[in-house]
Amino acid sequence: MMMEENMDDLDKYWQAVQRGVCAHCVDSDGHSNCRLSGEGECGLKLHFPRIVETVLAVQSNTIEPYIEALRQNVCAYCKHQSPDGTCTFRSNVDCGLDRYFPLVIEAIESVRRQRENTIEAFGD
Repeated sequence: MMMEENMDDLDKYWQAVQRGVCAHCVDSDGHSNCRLSGEGECGLKLHFPRIVETVLAVQSNTIEPYIEALRQNVCAYCKHQSPDGTCTFRSNVDCGLDRYFPLVIEAIESVRRQRENTIEAFGD
């Protein structure tokens, strides 16, 4: 897996996810504010640094490698996944991360592209 992102970078990724994902989430108040709390905490927020690292470690035009990486690097550490790899949250479409993962990928990849373009433009 890649080097850990610094807090400023994570904040940029989180802002992009809030705009592109949280604003559309069924658990949102419609203004990117999550209404989940306690036991129902959002897996996206809970596992966010690991999610960013996972998405940035994959570069593919198809979603399958991203999903495989998600299962190995994030879901494997989630308390809702059983040792056999099954997850009732995923099967019941209660996992926001799984439900919105294509949007999560797009939000993170858009920040990555923006960063790469900035580095190329300034030769940093």
